[in-house]
Amino acid sequence: MSARSELRRISDTVWELPASYKPSMQVPVRVFATESLIDAMDEAVFEQAANVAALPGIVGHAFCMPDGHRGYGFPIGGVAGFDPEAGVISPGGIGFDINCGMRLLRTNLTEQEVRPRLSELADRLYTAIPAGVGGSGMLELGQSEFTELLERGLDWALDRGFAESDDLDRTEERGRMEGADPAKVSPKAIERGRNQVGTLGSGNHYLEIQVVKEKADAVLADRMGLDLPNQVVLMLHTGSRGFGHQVATDYLRTFLSVMNEKYHLDIHDRELAAAPFDSPEGRDYFAAMKCAVNMAFCNRQLIANRAREVFSDVFGRSPEDLGMRQVYDVTHNTAKLEAHEIDGEQRTLLVHRKGATRAFGPGMEDLPAAYAETGQPVIIGGSMETGSYLLAGPDGGGQAFYTTAHGSGRTMGRRAAKKQFQGVDIRERMRRCGIEVRAVSNSGLAEEAGGAYKSIDDVVEAAEAAGLSRRVARLSPIASIKG
Repeated sequence: MSARSELRRISDTVWELPASYKPSMQVPVRVFATESLIDAMDEAVFEQAANVAALPGIVGHAFCMPDGHRGYGFPIGGVAGFDPEAGVISPGGIGFDINCGMRLLRTNLTEQEVRPRLSELADRLYTAIPAGVGGSGMLELGQSEFTELLERGLDWALDRGFAESDDLDRTEERGRMEGADPAKVSPKAIERGRNQVGTLGSGNHYLEIQVVKEKADAVLADRMGLDLPNQVVLMLHTGSRGFGHQVATDYLRTFLSVMNEKYHLDIHDRELAAAPFDSPEGRDYFAAMKCAVNMAFCNRQLIANRAREVFSDVFGRSPEDLGMRQVYDVTHNTAKLEAHEIDGEQRTLLVHRKGATRAFGPGMEDLPAAYAETGQPVIIGGSMETGSYLLAGPDGGGQAFYTTAHGSGRTMGRRAAKKQFQGVDIRERMRRCGIEVRAVSNSGLAEEAGGAYKSIDDVVEAAEAAGLSRRVARLSPIASIKG
């Protein structure tokens, strides 16, 4: 009996795997996807979601977003809420790249103004922003300076002139998760991270110059700053780099050593290693995770600040005159304590989102004043060959703890992609499509070929049809900077 064969169709875009599928499951699984997206998902997605549904203290359902694919422990696109007293915290439900996330900046420039300078812009951005595996950052930080950054997040960047107050206002958590404790981070993680602030990294991380091509909701788009025809925007995707990876690795080892013998947790998949949230180990990891969240916010901030400087130099105008204002910065790999309604009762839950984006609707707490009426901006990255989206949190999106997809989602692994695609061919194809590309290696480009990903349009349409998010605008790349 396979998990796929046990899926029950609830609606055109909602599928359920009943808790009876496995005796250990505490709750059902719900998958948000069209039939074609379900058919394209690996069987492992459903098995992993079923294992998540068996974790102690899980509440409601285990969820999977339309871009879901196989991950470490949790599927990527996985969401789960846990009772803080009876439930667990699991690094596999957050990911190794803690606070991998998206940032979008608007400009007053149009495609017609940028095209003549596009090659120069791509060259300058590629030179100015460190990229690739293990690259050193823009700053050489001592241990005390780095630990202050971990604790204070974007407040640290603001004090040092790398950010504006408006950047903080338009960042999830204002760029600082309270309760970050550098004392809960290993010396090895500190050493790995202190010279990586301001680095793009590798894999699917990128900085893109994009053009607003379609507006699904012109009113929302205008209110979010996308108010010009053929407007140029900048999209950034990166996270906490080797620092976050080390934090996750350290605590996975800790949890594996205590979850059975000390806490007697019945968890069958080692990749779902967990500890009770209300335990010394669980609380320590939560405090260390927050350090990685804050580091990633600062990482994206320094890159955005450098991109503003490059645009200013190329066009001979200040970033303010160029209208380079942040639209939003949102994380899609984290765990948070949030209030949600369960069976008519308001409860505080520890919500894990892995490859999934918070999508708070209009009027909800924690939204910046600028978006109180529009709902939270949601930034969804597609492949470098296809395009991306700006979405908004909807009214009544609480069926999955106000969460939506984070990207298009892979259809094949990196190794398979490198066998099927050639980086030199991708460069030429993108050039013919009017997309400048700067990348550290051709093999890295092959891993990120458009054919290795699902259709971003299909994913976004499924999320909207399921009531998880609303389309605002579609964005097309004209330059891509990759590690």
